[in-house]
Amino acid sequence: MTERLIPGDAAPAFTLLNASGGTTSLNDFAGQNVIVYFYPAASTPGCTKQACDFRDNLASLQSAGYQVVGISPDPVAKLAKFAAKEELSFPLLADEDHAVAERYAAWGEKKNYGKTYQGLIRSTIVIDGSGTVSLAQYNVRATGHVAKLRRDLGLVSA
Repeated sequence: MTERLIPGDAAPAFTLLNASGGTTSLNDFAGQNVIVYFYPAASTPGCTKQACDFRDNLASLQSAGYQVVGISPDPVAKLAKFAAKEELSFPLLADEDHAVAERYAAWGEKKNYGKTYQGLIRSTIVIDGSGTVSLAQYNVRATGHVAKLRRDLGLVSA
């Protein structure tokens, strides 16, 4: 597993297919702050709650200078359905081979009900306009994460 990112690290570049069928790159956000969050599976209860929290806070995050991007190992078709159903207006990216998640240390050993396996670690990385990690959070909770992130970024809770 890749070593976890810490503030000051250069954010690994990526280009992935998005839910609209096009591509989205980290370079698309050059000069902007971007919140990149990794989630295990679209349309599951925890991931839906987290995505809807980002959706509901998107305007205030954007007004504070932050863009939001979600990345999961789901295929584009599943992401498109998820985005449409939940009215998500920020990019959802398909990392089916989890190569980007691995570079961000968001893929690794997990334990669930006594079983150990490799999977996506729910993580959030905040990248500044120069492409440098300013905040890295791993093993975050789906519920309440956006409120905690807002506090950690020094933003007033919605």
